[in-house]
Amino acid sequence: MGHTEADLVQLLHTGPFHLALRTALAVRGLPLQRVQHHLAHRGVKVGVTSLSYWQQGARRPQRPESMKAVRALEEVLQLPGNSLIRLLAEDAAVRAETERRPAARSYRSLVEASGVVEELLAELESPTDGGLHTVGHQERVRIGAGRELLGRDSQQVVRAHRDGIDRYLAIHRGDPGCDPHRVEVRATENCRVGRVRRHAATGVLVAELLFDTRLRAGDTYVFSYGFADGTGGPSREYVRGFSFAGGQYVLQVRFDEAALPVRCRRFAQASTGAPRGGRAELTLSGRHRAVHLVEQGVRPGILGIDWDWT
Repeated sequence: MGHTEADLVQLLHTGPFHLALRTALAVRGLPLQRVQHHLAHRGVKVGVTSLSYWQQGARRPQRPESMKAVRALEEVLQLPGNSLIRLLAEDAAVRAETERRPAARSYRSLVEASGVVEELLAELESPTDGGLHTVGHQERVRIGAGRELLGRDSQQVVRAHRDGIDRYLAIHRGDPGCDPHRVEVRATENCRVGRVRRHAATGVLVAELLFDTRLRAGDTYVFSYGFADGTGGPSREYVRGFSFAGGQYVLQVRFDEAALPVRCRRFAQASTGAPRGGRAELTLSGRHRAVHLVEQGVRPGILGIDWDWT
């Protein structure tokens, strides 16, 4: 499927740089040789090989002449001024931060957890998309006085896109040290808990939430559920992955007054292990000690909030 202008706008917001550049080239329909010609016309010399490496993410523009070429690329590709330059700066900041801060979850552990989730979903005979489209999802996460993930509660509005849908499979992954056998699943509105599968090594739990009715294609349904955790070590982030595009997503993270972070940020990722872009500082609200993000139209990928304790 070809890239669209909407894809480009999204990637210019979230990054990373190389994906935004690659998408801009595709949307504008410009081959690299033609781009090189346009740059040369502006007095900027850069090789086709370098341009190719930049859009693949194999190399990054860093030298002054390379940065001059990136600014010229913004003109050639008819992009907002400093849009690509900003993504380069964000990518560099993310790399520096990754080197500085302890990893809450390693890339390997994330990949292993993804494999476990697939196995547990298969065990529960889940179709690829569950037959449901998310219209809206509001999620509230609670962090305790010991910096632990106490739990989270969700209210979801879904629409069935085929007949006979009567359940939803909710996935919970605790922080390092989480014991999924001690995590409690709660069905709080218009559903009840069915089968539950747990995997101790990765802290993953998959719960079947059974609806009070069987949906037909086009029907909407509202239901609420939650997980009581508190079994893991210090929490440093909350991440939500989306396999399919959807409606509005609201995430709120609330902290105990006895343990407040010094800094909070929202972020987006194209996939697990990809650079984090779309960075924005979040300010704790006065009375509730909470931060939040709102995404109006969710796209496949990852959204989340992370924070520093010191």
